[in-house]
Amino acid sequence: MIEMNDISKVYSLGGEKVYALNRAFLKISEGEFIAVVGPSGSGKSTLMNIMGCLDLADSGEYILDGMSIEAYSENELARIRNRKIGFVFQSFNLLSKMTALENVELPLIYQGLRNREIRSRAEEALASIGLGDRMLHKPTELSGGQQQRVAIARALVTSPSIILADEPTGNLDRKTGEEIIRIFADLNSAGKTVVLITHDMDIAKAAGRRFDILDGRVKEKRTRKRA
Repeated sequence: MIEMNDISKVYSLGGEKVYALNRAFLKISEGEFIAVVGPSGSGKSTLMNIMGCLDLADSGEYILDGMSIEAYSENELARIRNRKIGFVFQSFNLLSKMTALENVELPLIYQGLRNREIRSRAEEALASIGLGDRMLHKPTELSGGQQQRVAIARALVTSPSIILADEPTGNLDRKTGEEIIRIFADLNSAGKTVVLITHDMDIAKAAGRRFDILDGRVKEKRTRKRA
């Protein structure tokens, strides 16, 4: 499903080249639960942005579903981001003036679906992660864990096959973070491919495979999936 071959991303800082990714190799099969672990500044978010078609590598090849990303048009890449990939971020990225339901509806509005279908699918997504009774609350009326659940529902509402989660527990306490990770584990059990970006080794134990990243270099490390 996802294959990265010799991927590099380079930035110029003060006249020097800094490698956010340095000849990275990564292969993820459909239905896997993967953790990418590394400290701040290691290249984790750059890797996720390229994997999610939010950014392009400077060199190397990224193959998604058997086809090089370079073969896709801009419109096709936008369609992939909206339909195939669900994004979950550390800061939730919810619109404060909208209710939980309205936030979850947004990706479907961009697809141009009918209002009735949009409402039905958004309600179903929120109910599926335990927020059926909080749909009309705004983000400021929800706890951090509830806000992240809304963000997960928003990622799920388009029925993506891949979930990319960038430090999804970073703003949460340990107990709430573990609850969020259990949601990802359940999604993976239901057939979703999950890529979890984290600095937390304990959180990463939920995944079936782990990749460590440091100074833009990626190395696989075998791990056991928690029961």
